[in-house]
Amino acid sequence: MSDTSKIDIRGLRKSFGSNEVLKNINLDVAKGGVVALIGPSGSGKSTLLRCINLLVVPDGGSVRVGDTRFAFGDGSKLPDVKTLARFRATTGMVFQHFNLFPHMTTLQNVMEGPVTVRRMAKADAERLARAQLAKVGLAEKADQYPATLSGGQKQRVAIARALAMEPDVMLFDEATSALDPELVGEVLNVIQQLASEGMTMVIVTHEIAFAREVADRLIFMRDGIVVEEGPARQVIDNPREAATRAFLSHFHRTGALPPANATS
Repeated sequence: MSDTSKIDIRGLRKSFGSNEVLKNINLDVAKGGVVALIGPSGSGKSTLLRCINLLVVPDGGSVRVGDTRFAFGDGSKLPDVKTLARFRATTGMVFQHFNLFPHMTTLQNVMEGPVTVRRMAKADAERLARAQLAKVGLAEKADQYPATLSGGQKQRVAIARALAMEPDVMLFDEATSALDPELVGEVLNVIQQLASEGMTMVIVTHEIAFAREVADRLIFMRDGIVVEEGPARQVIDNPREAATRAFLSHFHRTGALPPANATS
């Protein structure tokens, strides 16, 4: 385990009934690092992400984010509700679907967490929320309701809402997969900006070319195990494992990847 790691996962296991979804996963993410998780559907990527902020409780192993560590398995005690709430407030998560409150304006959606969870004064929460909306390029949409926004705008509001909690790490679970193709770029641009600012992130994505550009490290998962990991460009351009090559070949065929000898 590295002293500089922001996220440290050791021996993580999770089953749903007889289906073992995660099998002894180890992962560390450096402070300011960006790790992309790729792999076929059902490989355990989203479950791993949800275990990091304990939306899914692991069956065994340990999870550490920053200075907070939890162990799971025989003899371990599950954290209480307040401890869990505090922990989740430090791990921002953006889902495939936006989950915005339809009866609240964009501004109110972003203010909600700081006011209700962090007990922030409304005036301070409003300033913070407006700053985060500006960060994702939606300052002028503060008084609009979600129904009036495009999918890409809704996802950017969801990112602003997560950022308003001022988390230590950000987790993205297929944040662009529910969007029309022409709206994907605006969300990826925001994630790229966060990466450039040094936000520690774990990103589950099928946007392989984006992962190649933004991620420091890339992890290919299949059947609940880590098949291959390494520097993102190295794994994507020159994968060692046959399973990784087979998975990435689909993206080469569809033009979703630059040529292997591209220098950009």
